[in-house]
Amino acid sequence: MTSEPIEPTTASVLRRLAEDLAVRAGTMVFEARRAGTGTIDTKSTPTDMVTEHDRASEQLIVGAIRTARPDDAIIGEEGTADAGTSGIQWLIDPIDGTTNFMYGLPGYAVSIAAVDEHGSLAGAVYVPATRELFSAARGEGATLDGAPIHCSTTTDLGQALVATGFNYSRDVRVVQAARIARMIGEIRDIRRLGAAAPDLCSVAAGRVDAYFEEGLGAWDLAAGVLIASEAGCITGDFTGGRVRPAEVLVSNPALFEPMRALIAAASAR
Repeated sequence: MTSEPIEPTTASVLRRLAEDLAVRAGTMVFEARRAGTGTIDTKSTPTDMVTEHDRASEQLIVGAIRTARPDDAIIGEEGTADAGTSGIQWLIDPIDGTTNFMYGLPGYAVSIAAVDEHGSLAGAVYVPATRELFSAARGEGATLDGAPIHCSTTTDLGQALVATGFNYSRDVRVVQAARIARMIGEIRDIRRLGAAAPDLCSVAAGRVDAYFEEGLGAWDLAAGVLIASEAGCITGDFTGGRVRPAEVLVSNPALFEPMRALIAAASAR
């Protein structure tokens, strides 16, 4: 990517485009789900699913970005890999939480982010079932349906409501579940809602106090991590390094180090 600086107004422009496309794609898949799941295939494991609506959502988003910003790079979960020359790359999760979508559960979302050499620049997460639009741009704060949001102020780890997710691999899930069993007595409770982007937005909005997960894709995190950061959250991996798809921990500032230590202790047993 180019090292040329991004104009201050670009983040706002990209945010508005991400918001518009997330709502358009989310509305489309929500209405389509009323008629059924359509064609379903598997990817990495028998429980890692993709539907025709995942692909249709990605097609809508990619087509619109190509029209509006033909020089940008685009990476989509369902296979899009367009090179670009502008220094901006789009990361798209056309349906984050496909299992929820398949089962008719509300916890799925469309996640779209624009990134530059410094990380996420603008992003939006739209939850069709609740018609909630979360968004942020670097340095502009985070919003829910246009109103500013902020992370929780919980300071006691024992009172922390923590969200997490599990891997598609059965063997990895067994290890993760054992770790949760060792953590559960040290926190208020666990929530496992089934989609990374809405979980990250829940931390941003103060609906949960922390979230951690492993083995995600860059498209799972790009918008949600920016929204959480702009809402005042601390983000990182399990060692306190930079957040990455392999390991993500997001919480309010007071709980980040206690959560990191708890994860480490529970993982070492």
